[in-house]
Amino acid sequence: MWRELFCLVVLAAILYAPSTGLAGPSLLGSAQEFAVLGATPSVTNTGTTTLWGDVGISPAASITGQESLTVNGINALLNPADVHLNDSVAQQAQSDALTAYNALAGLAATTDLTGLELAGLTLTPGVYSFGTTAGLNGALTLDFATNPGGDFVFQVGTALTTGSGSSVNVINGSQSSGVYWLMGVTGGSGTGAATLGSSTVFAGNILALDTIALDSTAAILCGRAISLNAAVTMIGNTISNDNTAEDFGSGRPDFGSYGFSGGNGAQVIPAPGAFLLVAVGMATLSAFRKRTSILK
Repeated sequence: MWRELFCLVVLAAILYAPSTGLAGPSLLGSAQEFAVLGATPSVTNTGTTTLWGDVGISPAASITGQESLTVNGINALLNPADVHLNDSVAQQAQSDALTAYNALAGLAATTDLTGLELAGLTLTPGVYSFGTTAGLNGALTLDFATNPGGDFVFQVGTALTTGSGSSVNVINGSQSSGVYWLMGVTGGSGTGAATLGSSTVFAGNILALDTIALDSTAAILCGRAISLNAAVTMIGNTISNDNTAEDFGSGRPDFGSYGFSGGNGAQVIPAPGAFLLVAVGMATLSAFRKRTSILK
């Protein structure tokens, strides 16, 4: 009889044991799986570009330059599973990205940086607004020390441009840290562009209403390039949406945040009451065995 009871306890432990799951839903939804996502007329690549994360486009279905594009370690032409040409995955990702954009654009700004140069600043988590354009011509530091689980949200009225060799450096982050750059918040479609100058080393998720252009050797390490209405153009770039998994030797951490998108990756999540259930079961089994021993 005790063997049957033991089996029941083991079965309960299996059914109610901690499970592996996501750290939590990302604000980006399914768009989190992408390194590059364009809309129309194309995603274009020239030169050797390396992506960690999927590449896709919707509603158009044209990605040019795939022969020199590496996606998750595989040439794009040989990796249809991670290259999405207006399929259901790309369509859903565009929908999720738009939802994220609208939610972030609707946040109340905590600081107005209109007219200020970003280079040389050290900022703490918050919502930063630019009435028109934003420029970065040097190094910007984003310091999560005051709130490691918080977000940086940059609401750029029209366009962002970075100068050659500029950088965004993120420090003191955590698995839940988020960095989001929104283009076109006040200007509407057709004005929300982002241009990263040559050799720029960027961090965070670009969500643009208009085009995203990366000049030669510009990199987005710990982030994504997502255009909601226009094209994404690459010229020999490097983009990683998960620097914990692949940072291409940069040494720039994303602190487990899955490209500063609030975290992903598997972790152990205890089911409610699991440990209590198993403990009670084992105690019952022990008492039953002792009683059986006394009766014998």
